[in-house]
Amino acid sequence: MKPSIVLAAFALLSLTFASCTQTQKGVATGAAAGAAIGAVAAGDGNRGTGALIGGAVGGVTGGVIGNNQEQQQYYGPAAY
Repeated sequence: MKPSIVLAAFALLSLTFASCTQTQKGVATGAAAGAAIGAVAAGDGNRGTGALIGGAVGGVTGGVIGNNQEQQQYYGPAAY
Protein backbone atom coordinates (compact mmCIF):
# COMPACT_ATOMS: atom_id res chain seq x y z
CA MET A 1 0.00 0.00 0.00
CA LYS A 2 1.07 3.51 -0.63
CA PRO A 3 1.90 5.56 2.47
CA SER A 4 -0.63 8.23 1.50
CA ILE A 5 -3.46 5.67 1.47
CA VAL A 6 -2.43 4.34 4.88
CA LEU A 7 -2.22 7.87 6.27
CA ALA A 8 -5.64 8.78 4.88
CA ALA A 9 -7.18 5.60 6.31
CA PHE A 10 -5.63 6.31 9.72
CA ALA A 11 -6.92 9.89 9.71
CA LEU A 12 -10.42 8.76 8.77
CA LEU A 13 -10.41 6.10 11.46
CA SER A 14 -9.21 8.63 14.04
CA LEU A 15 -12.01 11.03 13.16
CA THR A 16 -14.56 8.23 13.28
CA PHE A 17 -13.91 7.55 16.97
CA ALA A 18 -13.33 11.18 17.98
CA SER A 19 -16.84 11.84 19.29
CA CYS A 20 -17.62 8.38 20.67
CA THR A 21 -18.09 7.61 24.33
CA GLN A 22 -15.87 5.12 26.14
CA THR A 23 -18.64 2.52 25.88
CA GLN A 24 -18.95 2.95 22.11
CA LYS A 25 -15.20 2.79 21.63
CA GLY A 26 -15.08 -0.35 23.77
CA VAL A 27 -17.80 -2.05 21.73
CA ALA A 28 -16.14 -1.21 18.41
CA THR A 29 -12.66 -2.22 19.51
CA GLY A 30 -13.86 -5.38 21.25
CA ALA A 31 -15.95 -6.48 18.29
CA ALA A 32 -13.09 -5.96 15.83
CA ALA A 33 -10.57 -7.76 18.02
CA GLY A 34 -13.01 -10.56 18.83
CA ALA A 35 -13.87 -11.11 15.17
CA ALA A 36 -10.20 -11.30 14.22
CA ILE A 37 -9.38 -13.72 17.04
CA GLY A 38 -12.49 -15.79 16.36
CA ALA A 39 -11.67 -16.13 12.67
CA VAL A 40 -8.13 -17.24 13.39
CA ALA A 41 -9.15 -19.65 16.16
CA ALA A 42 -11.97 -21.27 14.16
CA GLY A 43 -9.78 -22.75 11.45
CA ASP A 44 -10.20 -23.07 7.71
CA GLY A 45 -13.77 -24.31 7.35
CA ASN A 46 -15.48 -22.16 9.97
CA ARG A 47 -13.87 -18.72 9.76
CA GLY A 48 -17.15 -16.87 9.21
CA THR A 49 -18.85 -18.50 12.16
CA GLY A 50 -15.79 -17.95 14.35
CA ALA A 51 -15.65 -14.28 13.36
CA LEU A 52 -19.35 -13.84 14.08
CA ILE A 53 -19.19 -15.45 17.51
CA GLY A 54 -15.90 -13.74 18.39
CA GLY A 55 -17.24 -10.37 17.29
CA ALA A 56 -20.37 -10.74 19.41
CA VAL A 57 -18.47 -11.84 22.51
CA GLY A 58 -15.80 -9.19 21.99
CA GLY A 59 -18.39 -6.46 21.47
CA VAL A 60 -20.23 -7.31 24.67
CA THR A 61 -17.00 -7.57 26.64
CA GLY A 62 -15.67 -4.31 25.22
CA GLY A 63 -18.96 -2.58 26.00
CA VAL A 64 -18.85 -3.70 29.62
CA ILE A 65 -15.25 -2.55 30.02
CA GLY A 66 -15.92 0.77 28.26
CA ASN A 67 -19.02 1.40 30.36
CA ASN A 68 -17.04 0.74 33.53
CA GLN A 69 -14.38 3.23 32.43
CA GLU A 70 -17.04 5.78 31.60
CA GLN A 71 -18.71 5.37 35.00
CA GLN A 72 -15.38 5.86 36.77
CA GLN A 73 -14.68 8.96 34.71
CA TYR A 74 -17.91 10.65 35.76
CA TYR A 75 -18.45 9.30 39.26
CA GLY A 76 -14.96 8.36 40.40
CA PRO A 77 -13.82 4.95 41.57
CA ALA A 78 -16.35 2.91 43.46
CA ALA A 79 -15.85 2.86 47.24
CA TYR A 80 -16.82 -0.57 48.47
